Amino acid sequence: MVINEAIVLAGGLGTRLKEAVPDLPKCMAPINGHPFLYYLINHLQSEGITNFVFALGNKSEVITQYLEEQFPALPFKVSLETKPLGTGGAIKLACEKVIEKSALVVNGDTLFKIHVEELINFHTLTGAHCTLSLKCMEKFDRYGVVDVADDNTISSFKEKAYYDFGLINAGVYALQVHKFLEEDFPERFSFEKDYLEALYDKRIMFGIEQEGYFIDIGIPEDYEKAKADLT
Repeated sequence: MVINEAIVLAGGLGTRLKEAVPDLPKCMAPINGHPFLYYLINHLQSEGITNFVFALGNKSEVITQYLEEQFPALPFKVSLETKPLGTGGAIKLACEKVIEKSALVVNGDTLFKIHVEELINFHTLTGAHCTLSLKCMEKFDRYGVVDVADDNTISSFKEKAYYDFGLINAGVYALQVHKFLEEDFPERFSFEKDYLEALYDKRIMFGIEQEGYFIDIGIPEDYEKAKADLT
């Protein structure tokens, strides 16, 4: 199976970046003359993603105008929340616009430069409902930890705390769209809490560790780091 379609979750405002990014979606935070979204789209395109569904909410017009002006040849669709749906509701709404059997799902404020084909091949081979891309980190307290068994099935999710070492959910997923749409969820729900953490032992879910540059600009310190890292 080839996955060439990505859902980009880009509906959140940068509430923790207020001083640096006033009233903009986080993905539009300026990084060296470009919004963060520019780097994300370019990476995904370099990895074979050709079609995009942008899951948008507040300030959606800022993003659509940018895409139309700066990526005029980019095939994309917009999935628009008229009210907050949570990450799960946003993904479910966007899935209605996906053509392929499976899609890549990424956070618009996170860049993980994985080898997408590696994730896709594993996802396809296992028949997974969802495959998580995991990043190994050391000495951190901003993220929870995902434990996996020897066969890469997910064995547990651990809450945010200080860890010397662990695998984090890096916010990149290969998702079997029709299986996800069959789930019985309310209109508003959390993809992380209500789907992944609640159902990992009841659905076919895997996590694979992947290498690559990782940055999440959700806090000012990492936003500044992105400015230093991305060119």
